[in-house]
Amino acid sequence: MRFPHSSDPELLDAIDRYVKPATQGVGRYLRLLHGNFVRDDESERTPFLRSLAADAQEITDEELEILLESEWRSRLTASWLIGFDRREHFRDILGGLLLASQLCFAGQGYCFALARFGTDEDAQHLAAYLDRYLPQPDCQYDQHWAISGLLHIDGRTGSEHATRFLAPGGLWHQWNAAQYRPSPPTRFMDELSAFATDSAVSGGFSSVGQEGA
Repeated sequence: MRFPHSSDPELLDAIDRYVKPATQGVGRYLRLLHGNFVRDDESERTPFLRSLAADAQEITDEELEILLESEWRSRLTASWLIGFDRREHFRDILGGLLLASQLCFAGQGYCFALARFGTDEDAQHLAAYLDRYLPQPDCQYDQHWAISGLLHIDGRTGSEHATRFLAPGGLWHQWNAAQYRPSPPTRFMDELSAFATDSAVSGGFSSVGQEGA
């Protein structure tokens, strides 16, 4: 893993350009964390998302790879940028990182990007994650993000990848019932993906595959 240090100027430059930029006095990664930007007023959210969409097109694959080798803030931000620009060639990399779940919070970004790609291949990565971690009730990771990502893909493609997890008495309900604060799965990923699509269109960008939410 690469840590931000003066001996790694490439990483520091990528962090300064894409991870740390602040709007309303808050660094970008903090507004991406938990989808916090959704709760912003539209006057604050719109420029934030347009800036994110612009950087998603500007950042190079090499810079994204550098960020994905670093700590959770960098990985979270890189994943959102990948998802915004729908760079599907990162699919298997993100799927592998999600399954490994080495760092807190970064998995939110992996789930967002896979949901944005929206294919059966992406659903398989999300399902593999749930198959591994739902049977482990002590692992309170990114299960809500993964199930919402599956529901988003199912809604777009007419598939039923989430069905077996959500069956009565199934893995989702077993895991959720064991949590301190059980909560039902939601389709919040629909809203996050719609924001990404709208920001690309309103900002005049031409992200690959932007025609669908």
